[in-house]
Amino acid sequence: MKHANFVHLHVHTQYSLLDGMIRLDDLFKKAKEYAMPAMAITDHGNMFGAIDFYKQAYANGIKPIIGCELYVAPRSRFDRTTSTIGEATRHLVVLVKNMQGYKNLMKLASAAHMEGFYYRPRVDKELLKQCSEGLIASSACLHGEIASHIVRGNMDEARKAALELRQIFGEDNFYLEIMENGIPDQKIANRGLIELSKDLSIPLIATNDCHYLNADHAEAHNVLLCIQTGKTIEDKDRMSMTSDQFYVKSPEEMQALFADVPEAIANTVSVAERCNLTFEFGKFYLPKFEVKNPEESLEDYLERKAIEGLDKLLPTIMKYQKEDEAAVREKYHKRLRSELEIIKKMGFAGYFLIVSDFIKHAKHTGVPVGPGRGSAAGSLVAYAIRITDIDPIRYGLLFERFLNPDRISMPDIDIDFCQERRGEIIKYVTEKYGKDKVTQICTFGKMMAKGVIRDVGRALNIPYGEVDRIAKLVPTVLNITLVEAFKMEPRFGEERRKNPQIDKMLSLSLILEGLNRHSSVHAAGVVISDAPLIERVPLFAPKDDIVSQYSMKDIEAVGLTKFDFLGLKTLTVIRNAIDFI
Repeated sequence: MKHANFVHLHVHTQYSLLDGMIRLDDLFKKAKEYAMPAMAITDHGNMFGAIDFYKQAYANGIKPIIGCELYVAPRSRFDRTTSTIGEATRHLVVLVKNMQGYKNLMKLASAAHMEGFYYRPRVDKELLKQCSEGLIASSACLHGEIASHIVRGNMDEARKAALELRQIFGEDNFYLEIMENGIPDQKIANRGLIELSKDLSIPLIATNDCHYLNADHAEAHNVLLCIQTGKTIEDKDRMSMTSDQFYVKSPEEMQALFADVPEAIANTVSVAERCNLTFEFGKFYLPKFEVKNPEESLEDYLERKAIEGLDKLLPTIMKYQKEDEAAVREKYHKRLRSELEIIKKMGFAGYFLIVSDFIKHAKHTGVPVGPGRGSAAGSLVAYAIRITDIDPIRYGLLFERFLNPDRISMPDIDIDFCQERRGEIIKYVTEKYGKDKVTQICTFGKMMAKGVIRDVGRALNIPYGEVDRIAKLVPTVLNITLVEAFKMEPRFGEERRKNPQIDKMLSLSLILEGLNRHSSVHAAGVVISDAPLIERVPLFAPKDDIVSQYSMKDIEAVGLTKFDFLGLKTLTVIRNAIDFI
């Protein structure tokens, strides 16, 4: 199939929380339908979806272009004197060309959240100068610095801003972005941008600032913005796109819109051809566990500690054995040697030692620890070095369910700690391995069946009692979808037939259901890295915690080691009960 001669380089997915509503699987179906050779992701101020996007793009035969629509402070990112969000931020799109560009984008996205957050996560031009290598930039939308000046009639300031951004990113790495969305100010901006392009020899690209997939999703997107801002569609001063054109347009539509500037279409393909980021998935970046004797390897140290630990446990093990001690010893040591061989071969000795170390610290400081959870209870090595308190041979548990030599993947040991003192163990590993190498993991709350009905109902200004009554029709079934609920509960159909307002609420809810609603911190996951995290993942800081912008599956995809520190209320209750005796 012949590829289209246009690529979307300005796209907001559902990872632009409560702003973008494009699901990645739908995006790539559309890209394949349009025969697009590549597609970009440019979510607002974050990289939440970068790895998910990259993997899904390749799975669909589409070239992925990782990017971000950054918020740029007018002065320093540390300055917080401006009074409105418009004054505090200007938009700028950046796209990754190579691994150096990816690393620089991670630095920008992290600093925006951890240093420049004011209304929005912001960078500044000082930071852009430091992190411009490997990036292509474009002037973004009407909220971009250049377009803003043009609309206000300040062509001299627009020219100055364009020259400054070209100087920051390099002559071949900065583009002026034009759009056709029906907004009157956009037409003014386009005329000025085309003029600047001719005067300054800065190339144009045509984009559509895509926020939703299809043209008929514009109304649902307006409702989504109301949910974000706490407004209703009846509020005259609410934030809205003031156009219904921000969907993923076909190459033919874009060509027709920009027939007078065909180079702006052709340049999108040229930009895509210059973006060639590749990841080496399957590598693991294990944190370094320090062994006191520098002449002893991690593997030898683990073997020694496991043998010593097993020998100490043998008197306890013998209490429930019918065989003689020599036979039992041989059986257990044979299993231990077999497990150690697999662990060494897979390179996971350090992982076991790290887990053993922080569990040992927990027990030493009186933090209650669970006896073992999940498949890790099948490891005799874990039992020998006191990660678990369960004898896998006694209970017939298989090591291969925990660590399979035929499937290379990181071990996954879930550890239960007293809920009230779990933070002490996270603090311990943070101090031991370095604050810059330990982080918690991001997760996303979704707009689920009952919740999305309530959200949409509020946005449509339907009386609370009416919305609540409809939401309560959703059967109490874990992770039930609206489609399933409609099949199970015939009253939904009755309500839709007799009340157009309810029908509209449920129709819009169907479109928005399942989108990311907010980011939060994973209940258990903690990453310990071999290198400063800023070199491996983008970070952000909700409620002053340092958290990865990547979710658990993406953390594992980029090779980082995840440890599960579970806070178990039962352990807290047991400890308190003992204390009361």
